[in-house]
This record gives sequence, C-alpha cells and structure tokens, in this order.
Amino acid sequence: MTGVAESRIDEGPITEFTPPHRPHLSFRDADLAVAHLRKLFEENTAFLREAFQRFVNGELPEGRVRACYPEVRLETATHARLDSRLAYGFVSGPGVHSTSITRPDLFTDYLHEQIELLIRNHDVSVEVGVGDLPIPLHFAFYDGTHVEGVADTLQRPLADVFDLPDLSVLDDAIVNGTFEAPAGTPRPLAPFTAPRVDYSLHRLQHYTATAAEHFQNYVILTNYQFYMDEFCRLARDLLADPESGYCRFVEPGNVITHAGEAGPAEGERPARLPQMPAYHLARADQSGITMINIGVGPSNAKTITDHVAVLRPHAWLMLGHCAGLRNSQQLGDYVLAHGYVREDHVLDADLPAWVPIPPLAEIQVALEKAVEEVTGYAGYELKRVMRTGTVASIDNRNWELRDHREPVQRFSQSRAIALDMESATIAANGFRFRVPYGTLLCVSDKPLHGELKLPGMATEFYKRQVAQHLRIGILSMEKLRAMPRERLHSRKLRSFAETAFQ
Repeated sequence: MTGVAESRIDEGPITEFTPPHRPHLSFRDADLAVAHLRKLFEENTAFLREAFQRFVNGELPEGRVRACYPEVRLETATHARLDSRLAYGFVSGPGVHSTSITRPDLFTDYLHEQIELLIRNHDVSVEVGVGDLPIPLHFAFYDGTHVEGVADTLQRPLADVFDLPDLSVLDDAIVNGTFEAPAGTPRPLAPFTAPRVDYSLHRLQHYTATAAEHFQNYVILTNYQFYMDEFCRLARDLLADPESGYCRFVEPGNVITHAGEAGPAEGERPARLPQMPAYHLARADQSGITMINIGVGPSNAKTITDHVAVLRPHAWLMLGHCAGLRNSQQLGDYVLAHGYVREDHVLDADLPAWVPIPPLAEIQVALEKAVEEVTGYAGYELKRVMRTGTVASIDNRNWELRDHREPVQRFSQSRAIALDMESATIAANGFRFRVPYGTLLCVSDKPLHGELKLPGMATEFYKRQVAQHLRIGILSMEKLRAMPRERLHSRKLRSFAETAFQ
C-alpha cells in the first residue's frame, strides 16, 4: 500500500498507512482551487475505500489506516476588505483562518463562490492542501454503502484500524458562537467542520429517503402529508411547462422524473414513506424548491433543520396549520409571523430563549406579495384574509386538556395571534444557522373560541385551502430566487465575529 508511514505511541511503534503526501498549494483562481479540493478529496476517500476492501478480504497488514480531509486556508494581516456591504465572504480579522472540506463534488458552486469572495475581498491567495482532521471510514462511503453490515463479520474491530466518527468534532460550537480556537491554531473559516457536514448528509438520506445531491436551495417545510400530495401535483404541472426552468422532479427513493418524460426514469420507491419524506422540484443550478413533511412537533423541526442547514440553503419557509387565538380570525385565514414566543424548548441549550428572532424584511415582503397575487387582495383589503403578528410555538400538543388559564394568559400578554408546534423552532434554527427564514400559517381551528378541529370539518377545510396556501409558498420562493443573493442573506443573521463562509 502506498504512503506507509511509521509513528510511535507509548505502547510502541505503530505502522500507519496514509495516502501520498500532498503539499499545500496557493491559488488566486477559485476554479483551480475547487478542482484541487475535488482531487484531494476523491484521492483520500478512494484510499480509505480501497483499504477497507483489503481489510475485509484479510489482505491488510497490521497497522492503522488514516486519510485526512482537504482544507482551505487563508492568512491576512489587515482588517481591510474590499466590500463592506456584504454579509459574508470576509474573515473577522487578521490571522490564519481555515476549514476542513468534504464532498467538494456536491458543494462545487458554493465553494467557488466562497473562495472567490475571499480572494477578491482580501486580495490574497488561498491555500489548499490536506489538513490533519481524519476522515472517518463511514464518511468515505457516500453512495449508500453500509459499513456496519460488513463490519459485523470481521475478526478485528474497525476502531483498531480506521478512524471512526468523533463527537468532539461533530458539535455546533462554531455556529452557536461558543467555539474558542486554542492559542496558535487557525480560526474557523466555515460554520461547520467537514465531519459535521458528512454526518448530516448521511442523516438527510436516512430521514428523507433522498440523496443530498437532490436538495434545492429553497426549502419549504410543512407538517402534513396532504401538502406534499398537492406539491407533487403542482410540481408535475410546472415540470411540464417548458418556460418554468424546472428540469426534474425527485421523490423518496430517488425516483426521478425528467422534464418532457411521462414518468420516472430511475430510482425505486420505498416500501413505506420515510420519517420525513422530501420531494425536490429541481433546476439545473440547484435553485429549485425542496419540500419536506417534517411531521408534528418541535423535536422533528429541529432535527431536520439541523441537517438541512449544512447544505447552506438560501431560504427556508414554514407552511402549515395553526390555531387562531383571536375571535376575529376565520378558518382559512393566513398568519404571517413577525415574531415568535419560543416555548418549544428544544433549542434552549443552543440558543437561549432571551435571544430575539427578528423578522427578515426580504422574506416578509416576498410572502406578503405572494399572498396578494394569489388571493387577489391588496393593501388594506389584505387584512380580510391575512394577519401579521406573533406566533407562539409550544411542545405540548394537548395543552387544552390541562388547566390552560396560565398559558392562555401568557399568550395574551405576548400579543400572539396563532399557536403551533414548529414555527418558532424553524425560525430560531434559521437564525442560529444563518439561513433566511419565514413563516406563513393557515388557521385550521380556534380552540379558545369553541371551534375545534374535528374530522368532517377538517377534511373540507383541507380541500379548500391547501392548494392556495401551497401556491403562495411556491410563488414566494420564486420571488426570493429572483432576488440578488447578497440582498437575501441579511446582515441581521451575522454576529460581530463571523466565519467567512455563508
């Protein structure tokens, strides 16, 4: 095996098998830098896959096998940058900044933009090479191969030979603002480490039954499967329109229907839907729309957005149902959230409840304009079908069954006009991960006023409102897509000591 090295630990000499050494190279061209990242990553992951196969066949000699992630590194001696209007694309101050990189094949456009901005804003070269962060064996297999199934038959533990996932580099300390670089080490250049990204890429496949490569940059989240059924219908209509710009539709099981085709050309439908099925109305530049049924509750909302966030989408929206808290509201009215009461609690350890979650003007305007265009109401007349106000999210679906005087008093004091279980979590995680966020809910019941969601009434309500609500969501996303990228990624989401990568 190439790249044999010897290292020594307390127990004695250990042979370490590594890929050939590659020195860091300097680049002033983002295309060349990304191409080199792709070469290094493929070389090192292929090395691990080959070594694992030899290990399974009993051909690998005693020792450890290790390959590391490629990295991007930048050093600057000044606070100056070319364009101070940007929300990202520059480091927080002088010094060395670096980040490990995974799946540059998947993130080619993203990496190109980030590296190009760094070179332009700081007028320096970036360095690309192999870092010192090991690639866990599991993450060298990103095509659906399950290492565990093979490992059960082995005579030696995998951990004796290969690096396995390490929780100490999988946390969210960077995006949470709690990471402190040890003295003499580079500061982070990106919000996530490569292993953290790899972990989420694997979890996305698990939860949604679609590969990460199909996810689009505009994401709609909902809490009901019948929204997904309507999305499938609308998506096929849009796919059939040659002027729409959409090129394929992807369903769970990576079932793909291409524009101009009558049915799926590849993929296999799963025997049952996954926990959070995802559907992707794709465009060639990833600027299409992904829609995910996240199910009910703040835990699900956090779980899926924790993982979607590593894809660095340009926006995510919550479209779902809520309880109207005002007697003046009617079933079917819309609620555009401009504030949140966070009683979901799942993010308390990551983003304290005292942190305000501001409305983002670009998202709010796009949603309001879309409601106007789809409903036909405008200006003051829009108040007939839509209210703007605070949404409260709680973690107890059956709050009505306890003495609810105390929570109702809190809702009243907060001026909340709607209640649900997911919206505040999705918005707060958008704030935490610097992903532009928004919420448009539809009133499906009014429990404080005796209008409970009962089966017969609910069915009729769903038939009437789902299609219109979803058209509003899709139109909102198309408006956001037409917006300049640098305007959409608001500086409201950036702190005073940020990573350079968006």
